[in-house]
Amino acid sequence: MNKVHASPHLLVRKLEVDLRRGFNRRWFAGDAFKTQFFNALSMSFPVGEQFFIDSVRDAARLLPDTPQYTALRQTIAGFIGQEATHRHIHGLYNIQLEKQGLQNRWQHWAEARLARLRARRPALDARHALAATCAFEHLTAMLADGTLRYPRWLEGAEADMQTVWLWHAAEETEHNAVAFDLYTALGGTYRMRMRWYLYVVFSFLRDATGQTLLNLHRDGSLWRPSTWWNATRLLLGADGLVWRCARPAAAYLRRDFHPSQDPHAETAQDLAAGWLTANAGQYRVIR
Repeated sequence: MNKVHASPHLLVRKLEVDLRRGFNRRWFAGDAFKTQFFNALSMSFPVGEQFFIDSVRDAARLLPDTPQYTALRQTIAGFIGQEATHRHIHGLYNIQLEKQGLQNRWQHWAEARLARLRARRPALDARHALAATCAFEHLTAMLADGTLRYPRWLEGAEADMQTVWLWHAAEETEHNAVAFDLYTALGGTYRMRMRWYLYVVFSFLRDATGQTLLNLHRDGSLWRPSTWWNATRLLLGADGLVWRCARPAAAYLRRDFHPSQDPHAETAQDLAAGWLTANAGQYRVIR
């Protein structure tokens, strides 16, 4: 077993936003592309969060029952609690998307891949699923960091929707090293980590693009010039996703990578803590 970094105590929070009330079809200030891009991300979360929970829980069973890993086990419990609340909130979010006429294909693509992984699981150790979780958690942490760091990413969105995405971003930033620390503790190799990272990046980009296009088609805005002008601004404009995510995406390729060693890591944690403190009335701590 390998040494792991110190992990923070993670609180489990229940968001007070009631998504059952619904929200506007273009809740992002009428911007079809931004709305449907974020909607697409939400569609992936219930299946994805459950996979993260299962993979971390399964891998944690391999840890020796010694005091050395007590803090990590406690942090894992917080991670699972936070991911369960994310799964619940985005399940409610996605019900509203279905009412608006959108079709969630991403969950079916993900479920098909998971079925193939489960079929192979007897021949694989738990670190394979954990390595995939580490990769997804890194991608999610990149988006979470940008959401907290660059106000333009959510500028103009409805207040409740901003709260949902910023709360999710803050908690993803809080727990972004948990799966990685567990993978390190279990002796996960660099080669396995890279194989799964490249697979996850390809799958994520393909699915995010495909679901966003499907959403835009159902919305009737796929072929409007304004849609693609706004897409260009979000992806390639000032503080664009492509520019802001390229460096942290490449950083994961380093052999000595750890989420806490990223140059933005300390300020990212400060931004998350700052948002959670300033918006304490938007949630209840349940554990």
